This record gives sequence, C-alpha cells and structure tokens, in this order.
Amino acid sequence: MSVLVYTESEKGTFKKVALEVASYAKAVANQLETTVTAVAINANDTSILENYGVDKVLNVSNSKLDTFNAKTYADVLKQAAENENAKVVIVSSSANSKYLAPLLAVGLNAGFASNVVEVPSSISPFTVKRTAFTNKAFNMTTIDTDVKLIAVSNNSFGLVEFNGTASVEAFSPSIPESGVSVKSVDKATDKVTIADAEIVVSAGRGLKGPENWGMIEELADVLGAATACSKPVSDLGWRPHSEHVGQTGKPVAANLYIAIGISGAIQHLAGINASKVKVVINTDPEAPFFKAADYGVVGDAFEVVPQLIEKLKAFKAQQ
Repeated sequence: MSVLVYTESEKGTFKKVALEVASYAKAVANQLETTVTAVAINANDTSILENYGVDKVLNVSNSKLDTFNAKTYADVLKQAAENENAKVVIVSSSANSKYLAPLLAVGLNAGFASNVVEVPSSISPFTVKRTAFTNKAFNMTTIDTDVKLIAVSNNSFGLVEFNGTASVEAFSPSIPESGVSVKSVDKATDKVTIADAEIVVSAGRGLKGPENWGMIEELADVLGAATACSKPVSDLGWRPHSEHVGQTGKPVAANLYIAIGISGAIQHLAGINASKVKVVINTDPEAPFFKAADYGVVGDAFEVVPQLIEKLKAFKAQQ
C-alpha cells in the first residue's frame, strides 16, 4: 500500500510541480511508513524522480495521452491507484490537476482536500492544513474516507532531494474513448511559464501602453522570471490573455512577485496572494497593493525600473 503521486510532464519533461508533489508524497509516505509510487505519462526519462523520494514509477506510454484530457487522465490515475491499492493519492494544484482531481475523487470515492500547504498534522484522524478565503486564512480538514486525495498548493512545500533509487514498471491502462478532440495547441516558446516561475514580474495600466513593455521583459530576463499582467491590460490587448494573473486569470504562487503600475484590485490580490514575497512599484502611495506588499517603492516605474535593471546587471556581473 504505497502513496500514489501524479507527476506531470510536458513534451516528455517533468514540470517543477511534479518534483514538488513527489517531495510531498515522500514526507507523507514516511509518516505512513510506506513507499511512494509515481505515475508518469509519456515522460522521456523518469530517473530524476528517484532524487525526490519516488520508490517506484508506473511508466505510461501511449500516444492517445499526448494531449491532456481531464476525464481520460483521471481514469488512468484511477486504474493506477487501484492497481497499487493506494489509500493516499497526491496531485498538484496546476490548471490540469484542478480539472482532473474532482473526477478522480469521484472515481475513487475519495475524500478530496485541495490547496493543501503542509504535510498532515495527524494520520489518525487524517488531517491536513489548507488555505481558505483566497489565501487569507487556513483551515484544518479531516478526511475520513478509505481513499484520500490531496492537491498540494503550488510552491508551498518546496523541493526536497533524497538519495534513493526507483524501480520502473511499464503500466498499460485501458484508455477510454473521449468525446473531446484537440485540433491544435498554441503555446509561447522560449519563455518561463507563470506556473513554473520562481519569480514573476507583472505590470498594469501604469505602463501607459504596450510599447513600454520592453523594460518589463528586460527586468524579467535579468531575473530569469516570467512576465504577467493585470486584467485590464489583457482586456485592452496590450498583452496576451495567457499572461493575465489574478482571481479571474492564472493564480500565482511564486517566491517573488513584482507588481509594477498595478493598483491592486481585490480580484488581482486574491490571485497572487499565495506568493511568498510581494514587491510593489507605484506612483500612488495610497494604492491598495501597498497594504498587501512586503516591500513597496513609491515612484515612477519609468525611473525606478531602469535603475533596478542596471543594479541587477551590475550585481550579476560581480558574481
């Protein structure tokens, strides 16, 4: 009876969230005195998983799974959990996992706890800590079903390396027919994705127009960060909707979130509140964002950001 973890990959490479949930699964397995089994779907090389606590890999290779489908993936994970007699199943809080987790919970008749930020405080009863009210509070949730499903909040547990080895076993589940077909997928290339970014540089209408986004991209490049924007910016067509972060856009749980020229509407704050350190640059000292910020700079972005870039480049040159 192992702990089962779904390790997400894209184009054959594991995402950062896959390694984080594997690390979390290892901590839970240690509490339960059992092992970790990972499900890898169409991954090129699974060896990295053993560095994050995985003892066994169920390697699924099937061209029908090249494109994510929540119902199909949930069915594959259900078969894997039943095959391993797993009583605890762990997924991430990525966009894909948010779609498949409820379906998986129904399929396994499992109690489901989302947005979990810590390892269980108790195994009997099985109790986990979750965020609530858009990350403004926490609650303790007890799961009393036979099978338990946990979705770990992104960037809450971190990556923990282990020295171990993992066996790899080919797993060939039945693939159900789907009524959904994907014709094409368009994605930005050569950019750090918001979901995987440790640092996110975001800007709003204070940038005055799309022609001024060069300095935002330059700052992101210096920091190795992803770029993002507020909802009004994407609505105006200054930036693609894929960069819109907030409650109605993509959630952000970065280690560092830099907001430039964003006033801080409650919907935006709700979507980025899980970020560990928030830095705000704004000309308005009364901007709501300053109340949520860890660090704030009252100043003109067109003066502050170029100086920040210059200082960061000089610092990197000294390393």
